[in-house]
Amino acid sequence: MDFSWTEQARFAVALIAIVDPLAAIPLFLGLTSGFSVAERKKTARVTALAVFGVLAGAALAGEAILGAFGTSLPAFRVGGGVVLLLMAVSMLNAEPDRTRHTPEEDLASTTKESVAVVPLGVPLLAGPGAISAVILQMNSGDGPAHVALVLGVIALLALACWLALRNAERIGRLVGPIGMNVVIRLFGLVLAAIGVEFIAAGIKELFPGLA
Repeated sequence: MDFSWTEQARFAVALIAIVDPLAAIPLFLGLTSGFSVAERKKTARVTALAVFGVLAGAALAGEAILGAFGTSLPAFRVGGGVVLLLMAVSMLNAEPDRTRHTPEEDLASTTKESVAVVPLGVPLLAGPGAISAVILQMNSGDGPAHVALVLGVIALLALACWLALRNAERIGRLVGPIGMNVVIRLFGLVLAAIGVEFIAAGIKELFPGLA
């Protein structure tokens, strides 16, 4: 049972870097360009709720899903690390990450009600990397306190997403495109390190003789 606040703080930082709410601001502004102020605020709220619902569901049901597909946790850890590395490379190059969303998904969201969930909530924010991270974190400990802490971190992340999207125009003007790219690259560097750690830990579990 892991009650380490350091571990939970590390998980929170990792999840923020993976989800990267600031990176969603340009797409949010583009998809809501014709929205009123009230509609944008509602879209930000629904997106945050979608992020919390998807990640909380993955945290609670992830182990059962892996078991149903016969996938071991070490193998999933390696796979999750590879996904994080791919995301990190895109972020370091300041390029759109097709593991998070594709142009086809952007075009498919033509209604004001749908853009909040797809592609903003899923898969742009609550994408494969974030889902992998919460499943792995949930399996790093046990007990109700551990579950509550993981869900609490997810709730804080959803709140951060809501605040970022609700103030998207203001943040975009304040930070500017150059500042946004700098932040995204910094998060990409952190994400690359996390991805390497996931892969190394998974390989050690798959091949104990290498440790």
